[in-house]
Amino acid sequence: MKNKANVNKSKINLLEVFDNSHPQRDYEIVHKTDEFTSVCPKTGQPDFGTIVISYIADKKCVELKSLKFYLQSFRNEGIFYENVTNSILDDLVSVLKPRYMEVTGIFTRRGGLCTTVTAKYSKR
Repeated sequence: MKNKANVNKSKINLLEVFDNSHPQRDYEIVHKTDEFTSVCPKTGQPDFGTIVISYIADKKCVELKSLKFYLQSFRNEGIFYENVTNSILDDLVSVLKPRYMEVTGIFTRRGGLCTTVTAKYSKR
C-alpha cells in the first residue's frame, strides 16, 4: 500500500501555478468540473460528481491544465467523499496560499442518497 504522504505529494506535484496579475484586489475565481470520478473504498464501484473550487487568490493562481490532471488523478483512488473534498482543499491551499478557498463536492445519487460536501479555508 502506498504511503498517504507520498501519494499526496505526488498529486501536489501535478499542480502548476502562475503569478496573480491583480494581487492588490479581492476577486473570486471559480473552477467547476462535472466529470470528477473516484472509487468507493468500500465497494470498489466508481463514484461520480461535480467539484466546484472557488477562491480569492493572493499571489498565485492555479493553471487549468494542471488542475484537470490533478483532479483526474483521483480516478482510480478509493476515497470517501468527505476525504476527497478536504484533500483537494488541503492540496490547493498548500500550493496557492489563497486568501480564501471553498471546495464543494456534489456527488451523484447512490442508494437513494445525494451527498454534498463543502470544505472552507480562510487566511483571515
